[in-house]
Amino acid sequence: MAAVLLVALAFVPATAHQGVDLGELHGRALDGFGVALIVAQGAPVAVARRWPGTCLAVVGVAFCLYQLLGYPTTVAALGLLVVLVHAGAVQGRRLRVVVASAVSTYVALALALSAAGSPVTVTDYAVFGTLLAALFLAGTWVRTRADATDARRRRAEREAVGAERARIARELHDVVTHHVTAIVVQAEAARYGPADRAGAGLETIAEEGRAALADLRVLLGALDGEPRTLHDPATTDLRSIVDRAVAAGQPVELVERGDARPLAGAPGLVVTRVVQESLTNAIKHAPGAPTRVLVAYEADRVAVEVVTEGAVVRAAGPAALGKGAGRGLIGLRERVALVGGELTAEPRGSVFVVSAQVPA
Repeated sequence: MAAVLLVALAFVPATAHQGVDLGELHGRALDGFGVALIVAQGAPVAVARRWPGTCLAVVGVAFCLYQLLGYPTTVAALGLLVVLVHAGAVQGRRLRVVVASAVSTYVALALALSAAGSPVTVTDYAVFGTLLAALFLAGTWVRTRADATDARRRRAEREAVGAERARIARELHDVVTHHVTAIVVQAEAARYGPADRAGAGLETIAEEGRAALADLRVLLGALDGEPRTLHDPATTDLRSIVDRAVAAGQPVELVERGDARPLAGAPGLVVTRVVQESLTNAIKHAPGAPTRVLVAYEADRVAVEVVTEGAVVRAAGPAALGKGAGRGLIGLRERVALVGGELTAEPRGSVFVVSAQVPA
C-alpha cells in the first residue's frame, strides 16, 4: 500500500512536489525516463521488508539519477527514507557491505551534485546525511529489539520444555518406585510366605506390573508430546494407593476428615504423590509396620499426615527415612513448595511422620 501511495501521489498536482529535494538542480521537465525513476524510487517499498539490501540499492541509484538530472521534486523520493529503515535490519556481513556501499554512494552523490552546480552547502549535506544515518540506525534498533524478544521467547520455550521434562522425570520416579516396590515385596512374600498365599501374591504382582506399564506408556507418550488420555497416574485415587499398599502386606489405615472432595489439578497431584511416596518408603524401609494415612480437608488447604509406627525406626533408623530416602522426599518437598505448601519428614519418638500442608 505504501508503495502504491508513493507512486500515485507523485502524479497528483497537490502532492507531486512535496518530497525530498537534495540537489536543488531544477530545470528539466519530467519525461519518460523521469517517470521510470519515480516508479523505481517508490515501488520497491512494497518488497523492502523481504529484500532490504536490494531495494536500498535500486531506490538509491534511482534517487541519485533523479537528483543529478534535475527533475522536479517528487514525493516518491520519500521511498529512500522508508527502505533505509528496512535496510537497518540487515544482519551479519551484509550489514557491513550495505553500510559501506551507502556511505560511498552518498559521498559520490554529494561530490557529483556540487560539480553539477548544486547550491547545497557541506553543512546541508552533513545534516541530510545525519538524517539518513538516523533512519538506518532506527532500523537497526528495531531489529535488535526483535532479536532480543525472539531470544527471550526461545529461552522461555527451552525453560518450559526443561520444566516439563523434569516434571515427567519426577512422575517416572514416583510411579516406577511405587509399583516396583510393591512387586518386590509381593515377590518376597510369595517366596518365603505360606504356600496358600502365593497365588494371591502373584496376582498382585501381575496387577502392579500391568499398572506400571500403563503409567509408563502415558508418561513416555508425554515425552513425545502426546496428550494424556484415560488413565493418568497423577490423579490416582487415594483409596487405591492405600489398597495397593495393603495388598503388598503393609497394614495401612486411611482416615479422611472434613468435607472430602475430589483431588484435581496441581494440589491434587501433590497430595496424591505425598501419600504414594510415603507409603512406598514405609514398605521399603519398614515392611509390616502399622501405618496411618490422615487426610484432613479444610476450607483453604488439605493437610496430609502419614505416620509409620515403631518398626520404621528400628528397621531403617532416623537417617534412612529422614535423609536417605533421598530423591523421593526431596522431590516431594519441591512439589509441595511449588504450590505454596510445606512438607516435613522426620522421626518423632517411636514413629516416623511425613506431614504436608497443601493449599487447595
